[in-house]
Amino acid sequence: MSSELLEPSPCDLIAEIARSLVDAPEQVEISSVARDAATSLQLRVAPGDVGKIIGKQGRTARSLRTILSAVSMKLQHRYTLEILEESHDEMHASSVSASPVLQ
Repeated sequence: MSSELLEPSPCDLIAEIARSLVDAPEQVEISSVARDAATSLQLRVAPGDVGKIIGKQGRTARSLRTILSAVSMKLQHRYTLEILEESHDEMHASSVSASPVLQ
């Protein structure tokens, strides 16, 4: 057995948290899109579960952003989270970003 532990990717981490929050975990999909200085994580859930991911007054989405911000700081790479929802045959994105804080 290796003494080295494999760390989950930010994509895996957000997907696992999302699966634990929703009623239809099998419909949780997450993809990553690499951009210039950042990586965008796009999270899709069942239409009935979007509210559970966003939470009251956006608190759950803000918590996901906080976790992603901590990961961003550790990995020294900027990540953004887009929560995608379908509404009236159109795709809308609720954008939540996380970036390392430089002091």
